[in-house]
Amino acid sequence: MTIPAIHPTAIVHPGAKLGSRVEVGAYSLIGEHVEIGDGTRIGPHVVVGGHTRIGCDNRIFQFSSIGEEPQDKKYAGEPTRLEIGDRNTIREFCTFNCGTVQDAGATRLGDDNWIMAYVHLAHDCQVGNQTIFANNTQLAGHVHVGDWAILGGFTVVHQFVRIGAHSMTAMGSILLQDLPPYVTAAGNTARAHGINSEGLKRRGFSAAAIMAIKRAYKILYKSGLKLDEAQAAIAAESAARKELAPLAEFIAVAGRGIIR
Repeated sequence: MTIPAIHPTAIVHPGAKLGSRVEVGAYSLIGEHVEIGDGTRIGPHVVVGGHTRIGCDNRIFQFSSIGEEPQDKKYAGEPTRLEIGDRNTIREFCTFNCGTVQDAGATRLGDDNWIMAYVHLAHDCQVGNQTIFANNTQLAGHVHVGDWAILGGFTVVHQFVRIGAHSMTAMGSILLQDLPPYVTAAGNTARAHGINSEGLKRRGFSAAAIMAIKRAYKILYKSGLKLDEAQAAIAAESAARKELAPLAEFIAVAGRGIIR
């Protein structure tokens, strides 16, 4: 086992658990209830607190605050958690908060995410894998983000909003309602602007699958059908096209309602 490389000016609580090949940069603080997996690199001037578990081979850049108390007036010091998976890149000045007992009790970030500078993950957010959050993306509490979603710079997301897999927002988008899978959105407040066809091609979706998703988009946004009618039509098509199942399941959940 390789001994962690801790800078002499860093302060690591004796109760913290650091795996092999962990690096902790100058003036960083690691709290008592923190676990850091093998190969993760913590840059200088980073604070990792709370009941936080960080997986393997992550890189967290300088001046980030990871695992602090949620910005929720109801929070009363409960031992809620922040859980970060493997191979994530978390750039400068990011702030990730722990969860609350009013929800799952944990904020979660999955694997292989690319998180740019000044991103905020509020309490109880649940973020999947392979996402990209551009600079200054701001998620309020209880937001759920599916795999492969891409959020443009300065995207702001209202609490309890769901963002579907493979969706995408433009720079400066304001999401007050749910963004379905595959859909691109832009504006204040955000409106739908087609599907993320280029992203789907890069991820190996066939031409037939992308065409089916385009047809479903037209049913949802261009047909003039009421939402329940569009939902039923897409559900019927999903029986023959498995790639439509995530869309059908997403819009079947009431939530905050979808952008339309």
